[in-house]
Amino acid sequence: MMAQYASILFSMVLVNNFVLVRFLGICPFLGVSKKLDSAAGMGAAVTLVIVLAIAVTWPIQQLLVAWGLEYLQTIAFILVIATLVQLLEMAIKRFIPPLYESLGVYLPLITTNCAVLGAAILTIDEGYTYPQALVAGLGAGLGFLLAMVIFSGVRKRVEDAEPPECFRGMPITLISAAITAIAFMGFSGVIDHLFGV
Repeated sequence: MMAQYASILFSMVLVNNFVLVRFLGICPFLGVSKKLDSAAGMGAAVTLVIVLAIAVTWPIQQLLVAWGLEYLQTIAFILVIATLVQLLEMAIKRFIPPLYESLGVYLPLITTNCAVLGAAILTIDEGYTYPQALVAGLGAGLGFLLAMVIFSGVRKRVEDAEPPECFRGMPITLISAAITAIAFMGFSGVIDHLFGV
């Protein structure tokens, strides 16, 4: 049982990383990863929103199925996520003003972050039970956080290396993101080998 949960968690963090493998949540990944503190703050905020969103949307999906209203899934999920992000934004503004200032416009954009909606929908599509869905959501969020932190370091190193003028800015950022994503391909097969699930 624990091996199954560990397999789900680590596969979501490493093998099925939402940013580097599934290419969800690219906007904040590219926009907020310039500084380590803001990248870590955004990653933590997205992790919290993903876990809370799955905690709320999974039971809502069960109700929608019971009432024959599955076609309202996307609308219901977006409303739940928007509400959660507004509550999180108010809490961060109240209790952690420096983080609120550093995240800027990207904090309200968590509402439209496709990684959050994608995690909520994919956990249902995978047929996870409620505890498995929560573990998968935690793994997806931690994977997002890991990608943000790693890429923040990569961007710092690339800027310090002073690339040629034609590569500065977005071109070298996209090349660096691609190389980082390729590095995560090395984890495929590792989870099955470790946990045998």
